[in-house]
Amino acid sequence: MRNRILWSDGIKIELFGLNAKRLIWRKPGTIPTMKHRGGSIMLWGCFSEAGNGRLIRIEGKMNREILDENLLQSAQDLRLVRRFTFQQDNNPKHTTRTTQEWLLEKSLNVLEWPSQSPYLNPIEHLWRDLKIAVQQCSPSNDRA
Repeated sequence: MRNRILWSDGIKIELFGLNAKRLIWRKPGTIPTMKHRGGSIMLWGCFSEAGNGRLIRIEGKMNREILDENLLQSAQDLRLVRRFTFQQDNNPKHTTRTTQEWLLEKSLNVLEWPSQSPYLNPIEHLWRDLKIAVQQCSPSNDRA
């Protein structure tokens, strides 16, 4: 069964801010200032044993349209057709009535997932690698 699970998750990546390391020098007692209030991007992605699905940038709020436009296409691209089980965490945006109705309407088999358990999701390993790659690139803006 594991080879037919489509793992998914959303992530916020800080481009140059809280998660990015910057070394600065200033005189003792100087009040720190921020010229750039940081920047981040939100992404949604999925993968299965067959490979990576879509990775998309989320502009605005994450909602069921993200799934509607990307989940089934990812499953088709990975040749999972309808024989797959969809995994998503229990983030409140995934458990809204409209999202649940969409999942029922599409007759998707959804893997039950415990709350507060991000370390169980293997996509977290991909996100870690992506964050490291972004930090190594030292982006100068959110469009780089």
